[in-house]
Amino acid sequence: MIEILAILFLVFGCAAFAFYIGRTAGQSKSATTNVPTDEPLAGLKGQLELLAQQSAASQSQLAEHMRRQEADLSQRLDKALASMGDRVSHSLHQQTERTHENLKSLAERLAVIDAANQQISSLATQVTSLQNILSNKTERGAFGEVQLENLVRTVLPPNAYQFQQQLSNGKRADCVLLMPNPPGDIVIDAKFPLEAWHRLQQAEDEASKEAARKALGIAVKGHVKDIADKYILAGETAESACLFLPSEAVYAELHAHLPQIIEDSYRARVWIVSPTTMMATLNTVRAILRDARMREQTALIQAEIIKLIEDVVRLDKRVDQLGRHFGQAQKDIDDIRTSTGKITRRGEKIGEFDVIEEAPSNPLAGQKDLLS
Repeated sequence: MIEILAILFLVFGCAAFAFYIGRTAGQSKSATTNVPTDEPLAGLKGQLELLAQQSAASQSQLAEHMRRQEADLSQRLDKALASMGDRVSHSLHQQTERTHENLKSLAERLAVIDAANQQISSLATQVTSLQNILSNKTERGAFGEVQLENLVRTVLPPNAYQFQQQLSNGKRADCVLLMPNPPGDIVIDAKFPLEAWHRLQQAEDEASKEAARKALGIAVKGHVKDIADKYILAGETAESACLFLPSEAVYAELHAHLPQIIEDSYRARVWIVSPTTMMATLNTVRAILRDARMREQTALIQAEIIKLIEDVVRLDKRVDQLGRHFGQAQKDIDDIRTSTGKITRRGEKIGEFDVIEEAPSNPLAGQKDLLS
């Protein structure tokens, strides 16, 4: 369109310039020579017609060029639209597949989350059940006894302990470690001051924490006194006993903030142990039991060693005798080899004897050769 306007502007400009030139020349000529101006006008009209024809031809060429460009542009647009449609279709297909995969993955993750949610629900039920167990003193004591029993059964042989054994004073111990004298049987009693511990955990200010911590110390001190009075019996048990706390947190709290309670338990000869320290204690007990059994078997081991030495001496004598027998057998073998050597040599001489030769003048000469 811009090209058409440029061509039209150029044509009209040329026509206007030619008209102006022709008019100026006609006026000059008529003024000087007074000749009529019809001939220049006719020439100008012819030029205008020529310019019009050229303009029409240019417009026709321009229109044809525009049609070709339009057709080419239309083809390009069709190709571009087709290519874009293919790309959009491919992209939509890929996006659909990705969406399907994402939905599938999301479904799998939702299934995992659902399974985890079920496990959490089951765990919450178990925690609630555990809380109900720990809220009851009797059941809480049974919980500590079960944990203690599992530890003891894991480390010690069956003949090294006894559960719920009744002592001479009528008291029943949670666990008795059957140890040789000294030190003697060691009593272990499980205690769990859960109420005081919960109050300590729920305390919000320092004053409440201090009061709860004091109550925890009083509860533990009372358990220490009960164990010292009930389970340390002269001539029957060891001079010390153990208080088993089935909680590492309570044990750490005592050592961190209530060292006086620990010192009082030492003076009362009651050792406070947690599951971790109980395991170390049981390993030490197992080593002591092994050493005690070794000492009990020392006499038998010594007797067996003496018998072993006697057997070694007897074996040495028999080896000497066998060596002498081997020496005699070797001598006999050498003698036999000597005899066989002589027999072989005599046989060779007999084989070399020529029976065709004349008999010797002395008939005894052949016999001497045979005997030599």
